[in-house]
Amino acid sequence: MIQLTLLKAKLHRVRVTAVELDYEGSCAIDEELLKRAGILPFEQIHIYDVHNGERFSTYAIAAAPGSGVISVNGAAARRVSLGDLLIIAAYAQVPADEAEGFLPRVVYVDGENRPRDAAATPGLAIAAPA
Repeated sequence: MIQLTLLKAKLHRVRVTAVELDYEGSCAIDEELLKRAGILPFEQIHIYDVHNGERFSTYAIAAAPGSGVISVNGAAARRVSLGDLLIIAAYAQVPADEAEGFLPRVVYVDGENRPRDAAATPGLAIAAPA
């Protein structure tokens, strides 16, 4: 069976709140944002830095819910700066016959990484409040 890789979830334009070089690795993300997006702790994520164009992958870990934390840790900390805007994406393998109509969960945030309500965007599934 053919599998397609589709966008599963996206945290759109979250702001880096911490950069921790001396950490084992990963990206700590406010647990509320993870839940709204449907991203699990230890799930692979792709990070796209809006400010400098860096693109890399790591895995998600949960930070305190409601904290607004987006902490890029370990070696990846060298690829971002405090305050950078990021797009964090997770992808899923979907059988080709189920791909049509598949919609990702997208979470938009305010300037402090708090989820905000957003008008429905054509082609996207806006993540509902937790």
